[in-house]
Amino acid sequence: MAKVLLLYSTTDGHTVEICKRLRSVIEQAGDSVELVDLIDRPTLEGRDFDKIVIGASIRYGKHQPTVYEFIKNNQAALESHPNALFSVNVVARKPEKNTPETNPYLQKFLKQIKWRPQNLGVFAGKISYPDYGFVDKQMIRLIMWMTKGPTDPTTINEFTDWDKVDEFGRMVAVL
Repeated sequence: MAKVLLLYSTTDGHTVEICKRLRSVIEQAGDSVELVDLIDRPTLEGRDFDKIVIGASIRYGKHQPTVYEFIKNNQAALESHPNALFSVNVVARKPEKNTPETNPYLQKFLKQIKWRPQNLGVFAGKISYPDYGFVDKQMIRLIMWMTKGPTDPTTINEFTDWDKVDEFGRMVAVL
């Protein structure tokens, strides 16, 4: 039984929901999972793990600074273990932008870091207009209007392909 360290950065909570699903799939395969929020600025020192996975959400085209910081500060440990990284973003709702090779946000991110994850994933996120403040709601509606997405401010739109999440979890279990 391997020990998986599953770190995440979430903006509105959907990435942690994806991580919980991954934890379930990985644990069903026989591994144990420790789920850790990057906002807590965790250290790898003293942690017992065999594999490491990072999940990070996008807001306004960027991953949160804590993701970059963690990778920069822990690159050697990341490289010395089986590893994976996944990005959660709404542009991945489009079939032509829902793979690691075709997702512009993940490709941009990879150019900004030195670490080369062994395995990559991209999952479409969620838009929950009722949960956003005024400014975020209007900005996201504008972006969705420009990209032909949903703009009704009363709706919750989940685009996540949970089968794809499960597949990624099974892949992590066999790393």
